[in-house]
Amino acid sequence: MRRRKTTVGVDIGSGFSKAAVIDHGAGGPRVTGLATAANEVDAVRGGTIRDPERVADTLSSMFKREGIKPRDVVIGIGGRDVLSKVIEIDRMDEAEARAVMPWEAEQHIPFDMRNVELDFSIIDPDGESSTMTVLLAAAKRGVVETRVALLRQAGLNATTVDVEALALRNAFEANYPAAMRDVIVLVDIGVGSTAIHLLRNGLPLLTRELASGAPTADGLDEWARRIARGIDRTGAFVETGPGIARVYLCGGGAAASGLVEILAETTGVETRLASAFERIEVAPGVADRMDLRAVAPLLMLSVGLALRAPLRG
Repeated sequence: MRRRKTTVGVDIGSGFSKAAVIDHGAGGPRVTGLATAANEVDAVRGGTIRDPERVADTLSSMFKREGIKPRDVVIGIGGRDVLSKVIEIDRMDEAEARAVMPWEAEQHIPFDMRNVELDFSIIDPDGESSTMTVLLAAAKRGVVETRVALLRQAGLNATTVDVEALALRNAFEANYPAAMRDVIVLVDIGVGSTAIHLLRNGLPLLTRELASGAPTADGLDEWARRIARGIDRTGAFVETGPGIARVYLCGGGAAASGLVEILAETTGVETRLASAFERIEVAPGVADRMDLRAVAPLLMLSVGLALRAPLRG
């Protein structure tokens, strides 16, 4: 098995569609293409595709405008129709785990299992204890099929469907590897919604969805305090050990003037803007065409999706 040389991650947000092209060479991941395009008003709302045809047109035009040639892409899905959870089960090999996972998932997933796409990853396959840690991911089948069909309409082929929380986690690990030893919170701020992700030792523990996104300047203070309350409630999930070490902001609303300072003051936790390019190399031609500092929080998810290089024989 060998990795594809190039992977394209596509993030369809309420405000913008984004794409990141990553080359997986021997020297590590390298960004060789970036693209953003504003979605038409109400075409996407709260992560729900309301007008697939208009979104497909936006994606098709964006790929053509930026000269992105690969048509195989990795997409992400999130929101309340998607769930990822770390569970403990009896130790077994992967084939056995795959056979019992639908039954195990029923104990943890509040969806009708007849209409769910399910996958998992064994975190400690070489462990010696009688139990093992498994990262479980599930999504409603209809949500997956809608996204895949939309991409097909745009002339794209979804080779991998990832959970947005896990893609953000992968982007964060690539850029801030030392922080993976801590308890951290990733706050993904979109136009119409905000997702708060709690990670401990690199594993996703909890995602909390807030039905509000980036506000006008007049509403910044109250909006920031609502996010702060969400962070506090998320942190309460960690019952033992150290509390939240740091909060990182990403997404289109992350760079709102004064937001970092208000959240740091309100939560009492160091707060920073996350950068999709903190450690990942960006090709000079890409850096010359785009203000990387300005778009770094916005492109965190698309970069994380592109880091999921599919395998092929």
